Amino acid sequence: MPERAKRTVIAIAAHKPYRMPADPVYQPVYVGAALHPEAVEEMTAMGYVPDDRGENISAKNPGYCELTALYWAWKNLDADCVGLAHYRRHFAGRNWRRRDTDPFDRVLDGREARFLMSRARIVVPVRQNYYIESLYSHYAHTHDHAHLDAVREILAERDPGCLGAFDRTVSRTYGYMFNMLIAERPLFDAYCSWLFGILGQLEERVDVSGMTAFEQRFYGRVSEILFNVWLERQQETGALAPEEIREAPYLYMESIDWIKKGTAFLKAKFLHKKYDGSF
Repeated sequence: MPERAKRTVIAIAAHKPYRMPADPVYQPVYVGAALHPEAVEEMTAMGYVPDDRGENISAKNPGYCELTALYWAWKNLDADCVGLAHYRRHFAGRNWRRRDTDPFDRVLDGREARFLMSRARIVVPVRQNYYIESLYSHYAHTHDHAHLDAVREILAERDPGCLGAFDRTVSRTYGYMFNMLIAERPLFDAYCSWLFGILGQLEERVDVSGMTAFEQRFYGRVSEILFNVWLERQQETGALAPEEIREAPYLYMESIDWIKKGTAFLKAKFLHKKYDGSF
């Protein structure tokens, strides 16, 4: 008998009404629902699941960003493979290079997602290259290196075997970013357990008083790097083979001001001007 297709669900983190892919593989998640109960009825009627349903960390959304959707998916979704995307950023399907079609026609569909997961254990977005910056120096120039230093201290205490993977990861000029993934359930569970354990301790070590709302969102940024550390460690231990990881292109659903973004990147590196908002 042919192997049963793996049931795959990809959560989409969103904090407001937004157009969503029509394919049933996707489950929109209204993040920060615990803080905005007045919007829950409207969002639910549109097909979103509030991230304060079931076991959740919805109230942490101002700092954790899309990670409250990741946590909700971890604790509440029943699927063989689980993923996370963003309302404005998606994994791309076979038509991703076409520019003459509706962008949502280029989003990865359920059949394509299941095909990828039949040939890999985890799908990640095509890696981001910083060229003139390591992951550590880029974070230090744009945010605060103390966050990563605290993470390393936590790893030294709770998972010292990861220190080599951490050091190698932060010294690289590339990484898999955006907190996007699709993974087999056991891998997804293992990653989330590891990640949220670290972030919970990070909360105890970083003083957020005096930070702007934008600065307090560092948990989501740190987790982007931690995802790469975890992948590195899984390969180092043999728990995950390189060929079991598959990269997939991704799409922005809105135009990006690349001049503004590039200028901010260069100002951060050479003029030490940290980011003060998203792009």
